[in-house]
Amino acid sequence: MESANHLNQQEYGAIERAPLPRNMIENSMFEEEPDVVDLAKESPSYPIDSDDVVYEPRSSRLLVRGLGENDLDEDEEDYESSARLLGMSFMNRSSSQRSAASPYTRQQHSGSCSKPSTKSMVVGVVVLVLVASMLMVFYFLLGCTFTTEGCQKTNSTMDSIYPISTNGELFPWAELRLPPSVHPVHYNISLYPNLTLMTFQGSVSILVQVLHETKKIVLHSSDMNIIKATFDGKEVHFLEYKPWQQIAIKFTEDLKKGRYVLDINYTANLSSNYDGFYNSSYVDTNGIKRVLAATQFEPLAARKAFPCFDEPAFKSTFTIKMTRESNYISLSNMPKVKTTELKNGLQEDEFEKSVKMSTYLVAFIVADFISVSNNVSKTTVSVYAVPDKKEQVQYALDTACKLLEFYNSFFDNNYPLTKLDLVAIPDFLAGAMENWGLITFRETTLLVGTNSSPIDKQLVTSVIAHELAHQWFGNLVTMRWWNDLWLNEGFATYMQYMSIQNVFPGLDIDTEFLNVRFKALAKDALNSSHPVSTVVSNPEQVEEMFDSVSYEKGASILLMLNAVLTDVEFQKGVSEYLQKYNLSNTESEDLWNSLSQVSEQNLSVSEMMNTWTVHKGFPLVTVKRSGTQVTLTQEHFLLNAENSTDDSSLWHIPLTYVTDKCSVLSSCKQVFHLKDKTATLKLPDQVKWLKFNFKSDGFYIVHYEEGWKDLIDALKNDVNVLTGKDRAALINNIFALSRSGKVFFKEVLNLMDYIRNETETAPLTEALFQLGQIYRLLDKKSELYLAARMKSYIEDHFGKLMDSQSWDLETSVSKMTLRSALLEMACSLNISDCATKAMHLFDQWFNSNKTSQIPSDLVRTVFKVAAQTDEGWDKLLDLYKHSINDPEKRKTLEALASTQDIRKIIWILQSSLDGSEIQTQEFPLVINTICKNFAGHLYAWDFVKENWDKITQKFPVGSFAIQSIIMSATSQFSTKNHLVEAQNFFASLGTKGSQMRIVQEAIETIKLNMRWMENNLNTLQCCL
Repeated sequence: MESANHLNQQEYGAIERAPLPRNMIENSMFEEEPDVVDLAKESPSYPIDSDDVVYEPRSSRLLVRGLGENDLDEDEEDYESSARLLGMSFMNRSSSQRSAASPYTRQQHSGSCSKPSTKSMVVGVVVLVLVASMLMVFYFLLGCTFTTEGCQKTNSTMDSIYPISTNGELFPWAELRLPPSVHPVHYNISLYPNLTLMTFQGSVSILVQVLHETKKIVLHSSDMNIIKATFDGKEVHFLEYKPWQQIAIKFTEDLKKGRYVLDINYTANLSSNYDGFYNSSYVDTNGIKRVLAATQFEPLAARKAFPCFDEPAFKSTFTIKMTRESNYISLSNMPKVKTTELKNGLQEDEFEKSVKMSTYLVAFIVADFISVSNNVSKTTVSVYAVPDKKEQVQYALDTACKLLEFYNSFFDNNYPLTKLDLVAIPDFLAGAMENWGLITFRETTLLVGTNSSPIDKQLVTSVIAHELAHQWFGNLVTMRWWNDLWLNEGFATYMQYMSIQNVFPGLDIDTEFLNVRFKALAKDALNSSHPVSTVVSNPEQVEEMFDSVSYEKGASILLMLNAVLTDVEFQKGVSEYLQKYNLSNTESEDLWNSLSQVSEQNLSVSEMMNTWTVHKGFPLVTVKRSGTQVTLTQEHFLLNAENSTDDSSLWHIPLTYVTDKCSVLSSCKQVFHLKDKTATLKLPDQVKWLKFNFKSDGFYIVHYEEGWKDLIDALKNDVNVLTGKDRAALINNIFALSRSGKVFFKEVLNLMDYIRNETETAPLTEALFQLGQIYRLLDKKSELYLAARMKSYIEDHFGKLMDSQSWDLETSVSKMTLRSALLEMACSLNISDCATKAMHLFDQWFNSNKTSQIPSDLVRTVFKVAAQTDEGWDKLLDLYKHSINDPEKRKTLEALASTQDIRKIIWILQSSLDGSEIQTQEFPLVINTICKNFAGHLYAWDFVKENWDKITQKFPVGSFAIQSIIMSATSQFSTKNHLVEAQNFFASLGTKGSQMRIVQEAIETIKLNMRWMENNLNTLQCCL
C-alpha cells in the first residue's frame, strides 16, 4: 500500500519533507518507541497516568491582540488562540502553566507511644492466627462469602483465562491471533450493497480444513449483524467477542481432521470511514452527487465486509458475486464470468475463482466508472475513473503497461492474472492499495491532466510502480505476519525507484530516492523508533507498522545490499525467492537465504542483513585518520543519547569510500566491511581526504572529526570534487551531528559557506530543507530577531540563485524541483520581489479566464501568495470547489490552508474534518499545511485536541493519518510549556492513543527541539 504521507512528501519536493510519520505512496504517509516493546503493556518514558491528569483543552491559546472580544462569532470564539494575524503582535505566544500545591500534608505526632510488653505481643499474635484460621475454614469448607447474598459460586480457572462474549458466555479463545487448527480453503461470497440505504446484505460459505482435532472454530467479524450460521448444513450457535473482532463456534465433541463448510448470512452498514466496505461519493460537473461503494481491507478490515480468517498467513481462494443496480458496474480481483438478470431490475455479476491470496487483498467496487484498456504480456490492463475525468487516464494506462513488462522480465516470473485494473476512487485515504488485479488509487495518484507537469507525472509513476511491484512482493509472496511488513512495503518501495530509473530515466527519480533515505534516517535516529522487523501484538501496533521504517528504511537497506551484491546476483536471488515461495508466506530470513545462495562473494547475506532488521536504528561511523592508517568506530546513532535503551548494537556495515585520488566515478569506490566496534583501515598511499558512504547508498552517517575541515576546504575549492549525492549527504550528516551535539553549529555554518557555488538540485534542496526547519523553530518560539537573522542568512546564501530562476515553462524534472523549492522559500520569506512576480502570474492567469498557463511546478507557490488576500482566497476557494484536475485541486487546498486569516483557518479545519466542503481524506494535509505557518499552528493543535474523538472515529488509532496529524501538530514545539501540555493531553487519551509509538516520538521530538534551542541560541546570535 502507498501511504499518504509519502505522497505528500513526494508530490511537493524535498523542501517540504515531512517531520516524519505509510509510504502514502501508501501514506509515506510520514516516528516512535523504545526498543521492541509491547506498547499495550509498556508504559512510556514520560509520566502519562491518565487517572492523575486533568486535561484543559484550550491551555495553549491566549488572546490575540487586535481582536476585540466581540469580533468573533460563536464558532470562532471557540477557537480563540495565541496565534498571530498578519501584522499583529502578541501578548504571549506560549501556554501558561498551572501548578497547585498538594492538598495532602504529612502530619507530625506530638507524642510518643510506649513499647508493648513481650507478653502482650505474644497474646496478640495468637488471637490473629485463630481468627485467620476460622475465616479460612468458613471460606474453603462452606464455600461462602460474607455477603447479603450468602454462598456464591467461586470463579473457575476457566473464568479467569477466557473473555466473556456478548451474550455472557465464555468465549473459547483468549488470544488476538487466531488458532492454527483450522484453515480456510475457499470462500464463496455474495454481496448486495444498497447505495440508497448505505447498507449491504451478505452471505459467505467457507470451506475450511481442520488440521488438528478441535472443539472450536474462531474467525474474524466486525460490525455485522449475523442472521444465521450453519456448519455442514446444521444451524449452529455462535459467540462474539467484540474487542478482538472475533466470533466462535463451540462444539461438544472434537472436530476430526478433514474439510467442512461454514455458512454465514449477515447484514451490515456500508462504512462511513475509509476502511472495510465503505461508501464514497463525488459531485459531477452538473452538480449531481454520485455515490459508489469501494473497499480498503489492509490491514485489518476484510472482517468488516465478510466473516473471515483475517490474517496474512490464512491464504485461500475466493469466488465473489456482486448484486447491483443496472446503472452501475462492479469490479473485483478476477475477470467477470457472467451477469445474471434478477428481479426488481437488479443484476448479479459473478467473477472467476481467484488465485490463492490473503484476505486483505480481496477487493470489490460498485460504481458508475468508465475505462480505457490495453493488452500487454497476455494481460488486459485497464484504468477506471469517474466519467468526467475520462481524459485523464491515458498516462496511467501507458505507464502501467510499460512497468508491467519491466517487472515480468526483471522477476522472471510473469504476472499470473489475465487482467489488471487500476481504479481512481474519489474518496480514498491511502495513496493506493495493491489489491490483486484491482489496484485502487487516490485520484491524485493516478490521473494526469493535459497541463500536468513532469513532477506530477513523477508522482503518478511512482505510485503505479510501487503498487505493481506489490503484485509480486506482497501478493504472490506475502509476509507471514505484520511484524515483517517491510518485506512487502520495503521491497515495493525499492522496486518503485529502481524500475523508474530503468523505464523512465527522465523523471530524475534518483534525487527523490535520496530524499527518502534522508527522511528514513531522521526518523530512525529517534529512540522511539523500532526495528525493521519488530513485535506486533495488537491492532494499533499493526497500524503503526505502516511508517517510514517499514517503507523507506526497508528500501534503503535493500539498496545497500544491492550495492554490495552484483546486479545479476541480486536479480537472480529475488527471482528464485519468488519462485520458491510462490503463493506462500515468508519471513525475512527466507529472503536472505535466497540471496545468499546465489551470491558468489564470501558473504553471508543473512548474517549481515539481520543486523539491519533486528536492531533498532542505524550506526554512526566515526573516522580518525593518521597518515595512511584510518581508525573506524561504530556506535548506535541517536539524536538524544541520554535516554538510550541500548548502546551495544553492532552492525555489519559494508563501508564504501573514495579519496581525493579518485572520487566521482563508480569505479573509484572502495569497500571495507566493518563488523566490530572498532577496526583499522590501511590505505596504500597518502591522501588529502576520504569521503565515506559513496553516493549515500549505505544506511549510516559518518563523523570525520578533524577530517571535516579537509572536506570543507576541498568543496570550497571545487564543488565538483564530490558527486551531488555525496555533497547532499555531507549536508544531511553534519546537520544531524549538530542536532545530536556531536559537532558545534559553527561547523555547520562553515560547511554552508560553500553553498553559494552549488548548482545541483540534491544538495541545494537538502540545505534549504534543513535551514527552513531551523527558521520555523525560531519563528514558532517567537525568537523574532533570530528568525529575521536566519532569513537574511538564507537570502545571502541563496538570493542570487533565487533571483535567477525563470517563471516560464520548464521541462527538466531536476530543474523544476529546484526552482519550486527556491521560489517557495523566497515567497514565504518575502525575499526579493518573489511575491510580486507570483501575484502578477496569478492575475494574468485569472484574467485570461485561466488560459494563460502557470507552470505546474509553480502553481502551489503562486496560489499560496494569492491566498494571502481576501480576493485571491475567495477565487481559489471557487476553483477548489469546481476543479476536476486533481493535482491542481490539491495544490489549491494547500494554498487555502496557508492563509494567515484566523477565521479562514477555523473554517478550513472544520470543513475538512466534517467533509462538508473539503474531503475528510485531506484533513491530515490541512493540519500539516496550517502548522507550517505561525498564524495557525496553535489553532490546529487546539483543534486536534478538542476534536480527538471525532478524528479517531474517521482515522484508525495508530494509522499513518493519525501519525501525520500528531507530528504535524507538535513537531515544531520547543518550550517546556508545550512539552507538558502535549504530555498531559496524550496521557488523557487512555486507550484512544496514549500508548501509540507516534506519541513517544512526538514527545521526544519536542525535547530535542528544546535541547537544540538551549544549546545553539548563543551560537546563532553570534554567527548569523
